Amino acid sequence: MSGTQLRSPRPCARQLRGLHGLALLLLALPLVTNADADCPCEEPTLCRPIRHHPDHEVFVFDVGYKTWKYYDWSQITTLAAFGKYDSELMCYAHSKGARVVLKGDVSVKDIIDPSFRASWIAQKLILAKKQYMDGINIDIEQEVNCSSPEYDALTALVKETTDAFHREIEGSQVTFDVAWSPKNIDKRCYNYTGIADACDFVFVMSYDEQSQVWSDCIAAANAPYNQTLTGYDDYINMGINPRKLVMGVPWYGYDYTCLKLSADICTIAKVPFRGAPCSDAAGRQVPYKVIMKQINSSISGGQWNEDQQAPYYNYKDSAGRFHQVWYDNPQSIALKAVYVIQHGLRGIGMWNANSLDYSGHPEAKQQTEEMWKVLKPKL
Repeated sequence: MSGTQLRSPRPCARQLRGLHGLALLLLALPLVTNADADCPCEEPTLCRPIRHHPDHEVFVFDVGYKTWKYYDWSQITTLAAFGKYDSELMCYAHSKGARVVLKGDVSVKDIIDPSFRASWIAQKLILAKKQYMDGINIDIEQEVNCSSPEYDALTALVKETTDAFHREIEGSQVTFDVAWSPKNIDKRCYNYTGIADACDFVFVMSYDEQSQVWSDCIAAANAPYNQTLTGYDDYINMGINPRKLVMGVPWYGYDYTCLKLSADICTIAKVPFRGAPCSDAAGRQVPYKVIMKQINSSISGGQWNEDQQAPYYNYKDSAGRFHQVWYDNPQSIALKAVYVIQHGLRGIGMWNANSLDYSGHPEAKQQTEEMWKVLKPKL
């Protein structure tokens, strides 16, 4: 891939003005500090930022509601709050020594302007301090052309955000979400080495790997084994330190309506995505808790694909149409999780923790415990 090295042009006057603007905005930040606000926790010390950095990261995405009360907090080191802010969650996470970080998303067209970047960073810092957060997870999954100004601006945003958060919030963590492979997935040409260097670590989204299907339009695994691990090999071969990589695994699958189901091959509708003729947009995402309930009434029962090292099943809907569902389970995740230990990765995590059944029903309880347990890979 072209453009993997971080470019370092001399700052132009516009950039210097942007950096000056960032300095001015950050000077105003102490006006909104933890000392001036009322800590919502019963124990005020729980509003202090988490400072220690664990050897093994378990990075959890949470999309809201109250299921976090049932997570395995003996493992969690960071929770990325992608739902509505919940002070109770922050207090509880801090009581367990886990970080809670903001979600960061912004248009790549806007961040070309250094003064806009400065303003965006300052606003996120104010919010993080107000909510007693421990950092930010930058989740930008937009198209970027290798030769565009957005290419350099994105790396600059990550570096400037990291520098500002580290300076303003002691022990804070800044992370960036990257695709399962560095090879221009979904037309995302990013400076992956520069971004990894600029932040604490990157979260590799090893799922949605059928977002661009260039071969036959058929249903396939969300995160096939060989393809997934090749992505990590490629990142490491680019020169990225394995300690800068956290493996992201899916706690959800895809339900595809088959145009034809023959010999377990499910032909799907052609739904183009960013240049590819077919994509997983032909299916719909299904959480693990729904899959586990449906599999018992399927026409095939649970099946295992040896080539992709992934489970699937077939069912017929009320209209008589055949469906094929591909997903990940403890067996498929365990195979990939071993790579984390063998190659010295920073850790593991998932999208998203809300996907399991926390009802307490005996069967659901066992299934949920197994999915959490598999995050502790054993060689």
